[in-house]
Amino acid sequence: MLHTPSEGKDHVSAFNSKCMMSAIGNTPLIRLKSFSELVGTNVFAKLEYANPTLSAKDRIASYIVSKGLESGKLKPGGTLIDATSGNTGMALAHVSRYLGFDCVLTVADKASMEKVNSLKALGAKVVLCPSKVEPEDPRSYYSQAIALSQSIKGAFYTDQNFNPHNAEAHYCSTGPEIWNQMQGKLTHFVATVGTGGTISGTAKYLVEQDDSIQVIGVDAHGSVLKKYHETGIYDISIAHPYKMEGVGKSIIPGNVNFDIIDQFVKVGDLKSALRARNLAKKDGVWGGHSSGAALEAVFQMKDKFTPEDNIVVIFSDHGSKYLSTIYNDAWLEEKLYTNV
Repeated sequence: MLHTPSEGKDHVSAFNSKCMMSAIGNTPLIRLKSFSELVGTNVFAKLEYANPTLSAKDRIASYIVSKGLESGKLKPGGTLIDATSGNTGMALAHVSRYLGFDCVLTVADKASMEKVNSLKALGAKVVLCPSKVEPEDPRSYYSQAIALSQSIKGAFYTDQNFNPHNAEAHYCSTGPEIWNQMQGKLTHFVATVGTGGTISGTAKYLVEQDDSIQVIGVDAHGSVLKKYHETGIYDISIAHPYKMEGVGKSIIPGNVNFDIIDQFVKVGDLKSALRARNLAKKDGVWGGHSSGAALEAVFQMKDKFTPEDNIVVIFSDHGSKYLSTIYNDAWLEEKLYTNV
């Protein structure tokens, strides 16, 4: 194991070359034929579910851990801790297994059982927390993660909501990949907003190459982000429970660069779920709930696009993580049709 900063840097090098970093990124970007025809323009999906743990979060987990090792803040025998809707946790659990760290994750109780069981399968300790509480409540998954990071010796709080390395990971990888894959010919970039790292880091790179690119953030009904973007007011009174995981927030994450986002579009649980299911049946592209949310936002904006536009949408994770939820007819009917 590591004992000195110099050994830590050597370990980072080995980690980057032999483990997840070498398998992360360079994900496919494809044109969505049926959906493009539906909205009358060109819509491309960046398939982040091609990463090792089937989500975009592999990028940030590996990057944040690498930076922690380089700085010496993450030490031998340490414990990785974060609050997660599941995907970041899975990526952190994967990294921790390779490096021999413990991993403790606080997870909101609305997370799908596929995600929870996957976290446990990778050796993480999962602390389930109520989702129907305010962020400051000591029972919330935000508060629980902070408390654990303060009580566990050797804890390294990855803090995906406020750690700037989250957005930096996407600036260094996702943005350049999209620009190269599209040969610079994109007009719009669309991504759901949770921690804000994906949209902020990726968009920063893209807009630096071409400042005419429109950046569209996708928010959930029940989240506070859209109103904050439009008014600068953090209004917790508008927050209410919803089913989507990893979309929207009841806090204002430090990683959301509101200045780079041109507009937010709000989407609901049901239409986002149906949008993902429909694409899987028509095109065989199997995205998660947030992928459907991003497509639903594009659909709502369809009258604003021209046939010549090129819209890139982030597909954050894979549909197999939602077999017990949005791809389960009984769950969909019980949970969503009764609360559209």
